[in-house]
Amino acid sequence: VQLQASGGGLVQPGWSLRLSCVTSGFNFEYYAIGWFRQAPGKERELVASIWKDGKNTYYDGSIKGRFTISRDDAKNSVSLQMNSLKPEDTAVYYCNVQPPLEPYWGQGTLVTVSS
Repeated sequence: VQLQASGGGLVQPGWSLRLSCVTSGFNFEYYAIGWFRQAPGKERELVASIWKDGKNTYYDGSIKGRFTISRDDAKNSVSLQMNSLKPEDTAVYYCNVQPPLEPYWGQGTLVTVSS
C-alpha cells in the first residue's frame, strides 16, 4: 500500500498550490480519503476529507472556503487545491484513508508559506 503526497513548496502568502496524492495497493474506490497536516511542534490534524462517493466532503474550519478536495477514481488519486495560503498553513501535508491507518502514512510534502 502506498499513498504518496506531492506538490508542496515555498510560496508567499496569498498564493496557491495544488497537492496530489497518488495511491496504489488497495481498493481506492471503497475508501474515504483525507488530507492531514502537521505543523512544527504540533500534532497531525485532519484538514479535509472526501467520501468514496466523491460528493460528500469535510473541511476543517481553518481552511474552509480556501481549500478544495477532489478525487479521481480512474487515477486512484486525490487532490487538494489550496488558495489564499497563509503562514499558518505551513506544515507537512499527508494523505491517508479516513479514518487513517497507521501503516498507510507516507512521507508527506512540505508546504511553506512565507514572505
